[in-house]
Amino acid sequence: MATDCKNCPLRKRQLFTAMSDEELDFMRRFKSGELTVEPGTVLLMEGSNSPQLFTVLHGMGVRYKGLSDGRRQVVSFVMPGDFIGLQAGVMGEMKHSVEATTAMTLCVFKRSDLWSLFRSFPRRAYDLAWLAALEEHFLGDALTTLGRRSALERVAWSFHRFHSRAAALLMTRNGECKVPFRQQDLADALGLSLVHTNKTIKRLRDRQIASWQDGVLKILDEAKLRELAHLEDTDAAAEPRPLI
Repeated sequence: MATDCKNCPLRKRQLFTAMSDEELDFMRRFKSGELTVEPGTVLLMEGSNSPQLFTVLHGMGVRYKGLSDGRRQVVSFVMPGDFIGLQAGVMGEMKHSVEATTAMTLCVFKRSDLWSLFRSFPRRAYDLAWLAALEEHFLGDALTTLGRRSALERVAWSFHRFHSRAAALLMTRNGECKVPFRQQDLADALGLSLVHTNKTIKRLRDRQIASWQDGVLKILDEAKLRELAHLEDTDAAAEPRPLI
C-alpha cells in the first residue's frame, strides 16, 4: 500500500519544514504512486527523458556522471527526503544518472504535472527553487573540496557532512550511522584513488577522529573533524528544508 502523505514518516523529522493543510492536500493530489526498487537499479539515466520525478521515502543511492571510458564522478549521495529528476522535468533530459545503492521506496510524481505546480501552487514551486539553490550550494562546497582540500580534509568533510545529514534524519544511534556505500563510491566522489581513500580513512581512525568499518561510520572527535575539514559554524546538511 502506498504511504498517504498525511502519514509520511519524513514529515515527523525536524529536518523538514512543516506543511500547511493546503500544501498537504496539494501533495496528496500531486503524488501519483510509489515505486520500490532493488539495489543496483538505475532510476534515472544521464541523457534520458524521464516521465517521472521522485522523492526518496526509504533507502539510499548515488548521483553520478559517467565518461565514455567507464570512469565516473559521484556528484552526491542520495538520502531520504531528496527530490530527484528535476533536471529532466525542467531541462528535458537528465544531466547525470541516479542509481539505488540499497533497496529504495520512492514517491512518484508525473513530470507532466510539474507545470501545474508552478501555475497552481507558487509556494510549492518556490520550495523547488529553494531545493535547487541548496543543491547549488552543495556543489560549490564539493568543488572547493575537490580543488582545494587535501585528501585527509576531503574525507573529513565528506564524513562530517554525511553524518550530520544522517543525524538530522534520525538515522544515527550512539554517534554511529550506517553507510551503505563502497569505498570506491567515496573515492569517485572525492577524486581519489581507491588505495589513497583507504589509507586516508585509516589515518582518521588511527588519529581517533572518525572510523568507517563494516559499513558503520562513527565520529570519534567532532571538533577535530570539523577543524580538519575547515567547516563553517553553520551546517547546510542539517539546515531545515522543504519536503516535496
